[in-house]
Amino acid sequence: MSGFTHFDAQGQAHMVDVGAKAATHRIAVAQGRIAMQPATLGLIRQGTARKGDVLGVARLAGIMGAKKTSELIPLCHPIALTRVVVEFELDEAAHAVLCTATAETVGSTGVEMEALTAVQVALLTIYDMCKAVDRGMTIGDVKLLEKRGGKSGDYTAPA
Repeated sequence: MSGFTHFDAQGQAHMVDVGAKAATHRIAVAQGRIAMQPATLGLIRQGTARKGDVLGVARLAGIMGAKKTSELIPLCHPIALTRVVVEFELDEAAHAVLCTATAETVGSTGVEMEALTAVQVALLTIYDMCKAVDRGMTIGDVKLLEKRGGKSGDYTAPA
């Protein structure tokens, strides 16, 4: 199973041993989007959705999601996050909300999964809060934009 770190020599799933890795400052940035009807985006922009401040609640949900990543992804290590930032941008032309999450830690394993989970949970929360008026929303384009720190070095997604 060369190349896949979550399998042992016999092909069995296992948690990677990070005990010998140096604790370094690690940062990951992920992004995704949710597309919707123009009227739904208008409700979000105006803050008049029936359930309240959609983006405020989604921001908190994304942060909470990052903190719970190891409980959701079976082989993720529980890590001490030092910072999680969830930001939104309204894309009026595409009738979409773009979500960007940054996760940071000082530790022996990266925070890519925490940033990706934050994005997914934030976008799912937007869906949940707006589904009464728009069940056709679509979540997509979720990806790692960049990661810094650690043994494998830095990564920046192609433009």
